[in-house]
Amino acid sequence: MKKTNALLGLAAAAMVASPAVAQDRAGDVQLKVLGTAVLPDGEIEDVNVDLVGLPAGTDTRATDNFVPTVAVEYFFTDNFSLETIAGVTQHDVDTVSGFPPGTELVSDALLLPATVTGKVHFDAAGFKPYLGAGVAYFMWLSDEPGAATLPLGVTDTDLTDEFGFVLQAGVDVPVGNDGFGVTLDAKRYFIGTTAQWFAGNTLVIETDHNLDPWVLSAGVSYRF
Repeated sequence: MKKTNALLGLAAAAMVASPAVAQDRAGDVQLKVLGTAVLPDGEIEDVNVDLVGLPAGTDTRATDNFVPTVAVEYFFTDNFSLETIAGVTQHDVDTVSGFPPGTELVSDALLLPATVTGKVHFDAAGFKPYLGAGVAYFMWLSDEPGAATLPLGVTDTDLTDEFGFVLQAGVDVPVGNDGFGVTLDAKRYFIGTTAQWFAGNTLVIETDHNLDPWVLSAGVSYRF
C-alpha cells in the first residue's frame, strides 16, 4: 500500500506541474545507470494440473532481488520520450502456505523483462517529473526445479514467457548544466506466468501465477 501511495504521489506531482519548456530536448538521448529493486508477488492464481495432491491453501511468492540496470531514452519532443531498459534478475519461488514457509519450488529463475514505455515529462521548479506507460515481455532465460521438488521425482521446471503492460512514474533532477543528473523511478508491471513441473515426460503440476512486480530504481543520468 505504501508503494502504491508513493506512485500515486509522483503521479499527482506530475499532473500539477507544467510541461517542460526550459530547454529544447527534441532529439536528445538520455542514458541512465540504476540500482533496481525487483519486488514480485508470485501468488498462485489457478491450479490447472495437480497429480501429486497439493495441500489445500497452498500458495507461493517469488523472492525479491536487487540488480543493476541501464535505461536508454530518446526524446521525440521537449516533453515526450520512449524508454527501454536492459537488465536481468534472478528469483526463486517459495511456498508461503500449504507447506513449511520457504519451501523452494523453483530455483534460480533468470528473467529478462523486455520493456518499452512512452513518457510525458513536466517541469516543476527545476525538477522534471514524468509519467509513463507501456508494454513488457517477460522472457525466462533459465529455471531449475526447487530443492524441495527433487525428492518427489521432479526432473524439470518451466516458466512461460508472457506479454503484459506497465505503468511508470518518476523524476529526473538535473545536476549542473552539462547533461548530468540523478533519477528516481517506479514501475508497476501487470503480468503473470504459468509454472510447470515435470517428472520425466509427465506434467505433474501446472499453476498460473501473478507476478505483478514493483520495480523501484535510483541512479544517475546523462543527457546529450
